[in-house]
Amino acid sequence: MLKDKIQELIAIIEESGVNEIEVSSWWGRKIRVTKNSSAPVGTIAPPATATPGPPIVGTAGPPEAAPETSRHHTITAPIVGTFYAAASPESPPFIKVGDRLKTGQTICIIEAMKIMNEIESDVDGTVVEILPDNATPVEFNQPLVVVDPA
Repeated sequence: MLKDKIQELIAIIEESGVNEIEVSSWWGRKIRVTKNSSAPVGTIAPPATATPGPPIVGTAGPPEAAPETSRHHTITAPIVGTFYAAASPESPPFIKVGDRLKTGQTICIIEAMKIMNEIESDVDGTVVEILPDNATPVEFNQPLVVVDPA
């Protein structure tokens, strides 16, 4: 039975533009199928008040409206959803301007279809600018954070 479910998940990934899918059952079993890609995948670190989806690592792309110099790196939204700067309204933000980032560090959460997706930094550096406001919608590939990798 498990083999059939895994083959079904593989078929879903092959037919869609999705690179990864994770399914959790009510008794705690998780199955994650990932398409071979060059994008690194982080680890799951559940927020205290939300059920997380698999973490998604932002990718660098040309900024649409981000003021940046050639030495800066922009982390973009890998999915469409609602941007949250903290795990809950009472929690401090994951990052602030001037903070030192490490690769794999959570920079925000993007909620998509009631799933909280932790977005992680794909570069070490210093936060120069956080572009979206808290609890605002973001589009795919929209610039989120400008980082000085120096």
